[in-house]
Amino acid sequence: MDLFDYMRDNTKKKESPLASRLRPSSLEEVVGQSHIIGKDKLLYRAIKADKISSIIFYGPPGTGKTTLAKVIANTTSSSFTQVNATSAGKKDLEAVVEEAKNNLGMYGKKTILFIDEIHRFNKGQQDYLLPFVEDGTVVLIGATTENPYFEVNSALLSRSIIFELKPLDKEDIKILLKRAVYDTEKGLGAYNAVIEEDALEFLADISNGDARAALNAIEIGVLTTERSADGVIQITLSVAFECIQKRVLKYDKNGDNHYDTISAFIKSMRGSDPDAAIYYLARMLYAGEEVAFIARRIMICAAEDVSNADPNALVVATNAALAVERLGMPEARIVLAQAAAYVACAPKSNSAICAIDDAMRVVENERTATIPAYLMDAHYKGAAKLGHGLGYQYAHNFENHYVRQQYLPDEIKDRVFYVPSDNGYEKQIKEYFKKIKGE
Repeated sequence: MDLFDYMRDNTKKKESPLASRLRPSSLEEVVGQSHIIGKDKLLYRAIKADKISSIIFYGPPGTGKTTLAKVIANTTSSSFTQVNATSAGKKDLEAVVEEAKNNLGMYGKKTILFIDEIHRFNKGQQDYLLPFVEDGTVVLIGATTENPYFEVNSALLSRSIIFELKPLDKEDIKILLKRAVYDTEKGLGAYNAVIEEDALEFLADISNGDARAALNAIEIGVLTTERSADGVIQITLSVAFECIQKRVLKYDKNGDNHYDTISAFIKSMRGSDPDAAIYYLARMLYAGEEVAFIARRIMICAAEDVSNADPNALVVATNAALAVERLGMPEARIVLAQAAAYVACAPKSNSAICAIDDAMRVVENERTATIPAYLMDAHYKGAAKLGHGLGYQYAHNFENHYVRQQYLPDEIKDRVFYVPSDNGYEKQIKEYFKKIKGE
């Protein structure tokens, strides 16, 4: 490295964004993701022992994918090379592989190749890497915000360990924000700034687990806020709001307002009010509620409150949950709105939940009833000698593919659990049963 390179690197470190300057250099400095880098976890042990195999980091923006790659870079004895899939091409990969071969052949030194946004590589580029990952020429570390099972070749996946990173907890974000404000070496401590508790709470909550978003906001706040009379930069709630350009909404994802809002959302769908359902959906989305959580509640409502009155409601809700997982915000709002509106407008029935809850009470509180012998499996060894399956009447051999036959155990043969309503498709179910039973 010559003098100009040295000066350029120093200037880059000083002028780079706060989120980059605060990036940890060791595992001990990493905040969050204890489910994969706790001291008893595989990844922690592998990094400490410098025994990294090919891995894929998968998670939302700002959760530490690049951070963990940099930690590995700082701790490994292997050669470490980084490329970004948005700008790198096959020639870049060929150069990396050639250098990796030389390092391994001449010096016995492995090469770790970190590919940021690996999902942006096309199939041909991913296929090119496969033999070199397989024979150990390179150890691959991929980072992606997209589901790797959809975006990364199955052959590469089979040779990699996938680690899913979660959005950081609010307490984790608060630790990073305090580090940003008060750290004099990497952070903004030299500016003599103070962040008030409500501003800290707001930024930690509204960043929705994205450390980069929180750090960018606090950096803007410190650098643009005038000092008070005592020379201190006060980061208040109003300053925090201006930094992130989002209206303060009373919505604590762990408090009463969270439960009140989701309750109102569900009751609006159950009550067939699509306008109210969409409004409460908007409130939750604006406040940064997890789209996966909202999608789960819509699925539950589709099964519990719509049920077989419109069986398609659960299909819509389930597909919406899959779609938002792949899309993320802001597009996920459209999918959730479609699903919530469909469930709200669908005919309602709670027959399924009444049926299963009633059956569960019987199973829990009454003696286990004996399954009729003719319904038992007749295929395993010795079953026929025990009379299992004998006398069973195959429904498809009869008119309307129905035969009157007792299916419940003798002890509860007259119990009725499922009672279809007169709403939607369940009305057709009732009519169908009347037809086949000749009632």
